[in-house]
Amino acid sequence: MRETILEKLNEIEKRENIKILHCIESGSRAWGFASPDSDYDVRFIYVRPKEFYLRLDKTRDVIEWQLDDTLDINGWDVQKALTLLHKSNPTLFEWNSSPIVYKTTDEWQKISMTINRYFMAKSGLYHYLSTAKSNYREYLKGETVRLKKYFYVLRPLLACKWILAEGTPPPMLFRTLMDKYLDEDLKPDVEKLLDMKMNMPEIGEGKRFERVNDYLDRNIEEIEAIIAGLSSEGALDWDELNEVFLSLL
Repeated sequence: MRETILEKLNEIEKRENIKILHCIESGSRAWGFASPDSDYDVRFIYVRPKEFYLRLDKTRDVIEWQLDDTLDINGWDVQKALTLLHKSNPTLFEWNSSPIVYKTTDEWQKISMTINRYFMAKSGLYHYLSTAKSNYREYLKGETVRLKKYFYVLRPLLACKWILAEGTPPPMLFRTLMDKYLDEDLKPDVEKLLDMKMNMPEIGEGKRFERVNDYLDRNIEEIEAIIAGLSSEGALDWDELNEVFLSLL
């Protein structure tokens, strides 16, 4: 599949007249709990010729190339990416640390050296807690639940724990977060869920794991209280991002 993805990237560059700076896997495969039939969530950052950025009639700053049962490919213009980075958008930190890299460049390495300096802990905490709460509320509250959704609540919740303890962007791999911050008495249940998720095409619905739900209830409430007590973070300057952007053009 890697060869197919690289062929797609070459096709995108030629047809769109762009240069792909960095391309990674962003979904369950990068998180380390892909099912046998999981699709490939391919994400990239690209730059256009400098004339594009001087036009009065701006065009879209995303490329949505393919979406089917196997491949989900889309990318962001680097101007959009750097603008979101100034707001400490968590997506950029995840793409920068993905363990599965399909393509990268020297230009991206310069950007990569800048990225973590724009990480704001409170913004990251709000993002991950919101993700955990919405998935928990929608999929895991009934007597019968969508079992795979446990990972879409556990991972962001453990990411919050990482941020609170380390003050840095959390790693992509679920196993890294789990080994360091998941309660020991909960690990057997989560290991069972992991085995089901990674070895069955679709684990579907089942009876909820009461100990896991109790853990989620308790920790969502605790982290929400901690975030409420954190002081606001100051605005970040644009200088370094402007310098990086201009150097690309």
